[in-house]
Amino acid sequence: MPYKLNIFSKILILLVLLLIPIVLLYSYTNHITNNVVQDQIQSSNLNQLSFFMHQLDGDVERLAMSPVILGSDPYVREYIDRNDSPSYDMLKEQSRMIQKLSLQSVSSGWVNELTIAIPKGKQVLSSSIFVNGTDTWPWHRKIQRTWTYEVRESDKGVGSFIREISEPIRAQTVDQTNVLYQVRFSVQNMVQLLDVYKKDKRSDPFLVDGGQGSILNSSSDPAITASIKEQLIGSDLPLSGQMQTQINQQQYLVSYVKSTQLGWYLVDYVPVQKILSPITMTRKLFYITIGLLLVMSVLASFLLYRNVQIPIGKMIQSVQKVKRGDLSARIDYKAKNEFDFLIQRFNEMATQIQVLVEDVYAEKIRSREATLKQLQSQIHPHFLYNSLFFIINSAEMDDKESVVAMSQNLAEFYRYTTRVEKQAVRLQDELNLVVHYLNIQQLRIHRLTYEIAIPKEMLDESVPRLILQPLVENAIIHGIERSMESDHIAIKGEQNAEWNRIIVEDNGRGLSEEVLTKLAKQLEQPMSDDIGCGTWNVHHRLFYQFGEGSGLTFQTGEKGGMKAVLTWKRDKQQETLPAIQESRP
Repeated sequence: MPYKLNIFSKILILLVLLLIPIVLLYSYTNHITNNVVQDQIQSSNLNQLSFFMHQLDGDVERLAMSPVILGSDPYVREYIDRNDSPSYDMLKEQSRMIQKLSLQSVSSGWVNELTIAIPKGKQVLSSSIFVNGTDTWPWHRKIQRTWTYEVRESDKGVGSFIREISEPIRAQTVDQTNVLYQVRFSVQNMVQLLDVYKKDKRSDPFLVDGGQGSILNSSSDPAITASIKEQLIGSDLPLSGQMQTQINQQQYLVSYVKSTQLGWYLVDYVPVQKILSPITMTRKLFYITIGLLLVMSVLASFLLYRNVQIPIGKMIQSVQKVKRGDLSARIDYKAKNEFDFLIQRFNEMATQIQVLVEDVYAEKIRSREATLKQLQSQIHPHFLYNSLFFIINSAEMDDKESVVAMSQNLAEFYRYTTRVEKQAVRLQDELNLVVHYLNIQQLRIHRLTYEIAIPKEMLDESVPRLILQPLVENAIIHGIERSMESDHIAIKGEQNAEWNRIIVEDNGRGLSEEVLTKLAKQLEQPMSDDIGCGTWNVHHRLFYQFGEGSGLTFQTGEKGGMKAVLTWKRDKQQETLPAIQESRP
């Protein structure tokens, strides 16, 4: 029989089928969202770095314009042109120029130095008092027309960038010029900007050139910075870009942008885990949501099982018990929901069915007892007539012993069979009746012999009246009397923990397997003329009194005759109800 899903299984499968698309769709959406967020975060880091570099280049470009402004200033031009004039007040004009350079220097947001060098008179005018009028100016070095990084001894190891403009422009060294304009700013300006950027973005930016030079923020990690610098130096890097590298077993995202003014690269690095922290948080929320969905599904399944499946299961079990004949089955369960009404109605219905079935059972027992009494009334006169004729013939032949034996056995036989007030008797009483009956038949059939082997522990078992005598009578009529070679009847008893069994076997001709099968089917059908009333009555009285498995069966005997087997359950005696007990009037 194919397995059928119950309601609980169907609803549970439906919940799973509803949950699976949600989980799959949510997983796909979460994956796409995470990728988009990751790309946006990485792009945002690069854009922010580019914007910072654009600001830095703007400040550097403004400083680069300072020499140009100085060269166009009329007072500066006048000082240079009249530098060798005798009437020119040199000291006064130099003081005026230094003041002008200082004002021009402080007008910028960065700390810087503006210097004017005149090789002809070996004059050096600067906004810095440490440079102004110095005699150690390098007059023979090349002119630095682009921003150049250098470290002066006077700066105590702090580097600076310088840029120079000369007149004439084609001059290659300082001593070839008429005048040299120089602007210098310390890298400390950049360190401060890097510190501000690091504080705002929580990153670690630094500057690096194509050689060994580097400018770090004040709280930079030298080990990580040096490792990233080694990977960048010597590489053909584009103007901007990103790369991932692993340092100390941790993955970092490195962003870099090249300065259009200085030619250096602004580099920033952040741990990938830090970048992905919003994505990680989203993923955790996703897993928490899926977990909550699963917990809610399990909880819903549990509530469904508790409030629906268990009451239905209890009802199905009770219905199966009633179907098997256990009319005492009741549902002992409190569902605390709508099933309480169904359970209560089922228990009431089962009680009513039990009452009705017991009434019908009582009526069947009355019918069987009436049939038995009718059977006795039909059989007893015929048996009595034969016995009386035997007594008459024996008396005529002056066989007093046969007359006495027949009379005594006949008297005991009828004294037992005429007591109908109690239908349940001991097995010992039934065996005594059978012995009297066999003694009577032995007087008529001299070749008849019998054997009775019943365990002592079975003698006190309770059985219906006249349950054994009809089988012995059938063995004599259909087995012994029909064959002159048949002469023996054996009655044996067997017992185990659950069942009692009595076997009545003769050594007559017996029946074929087809006839035995037909006889077994007739026992289960309503009584008819095809089967003896006594045999049918014996089977159904045992079945109704002792339940399933009890009754009469026929088999082929070991000696070829018929074997009738009575089977009934132990310790399940059901006395006839007082309402149906009858006494002889």
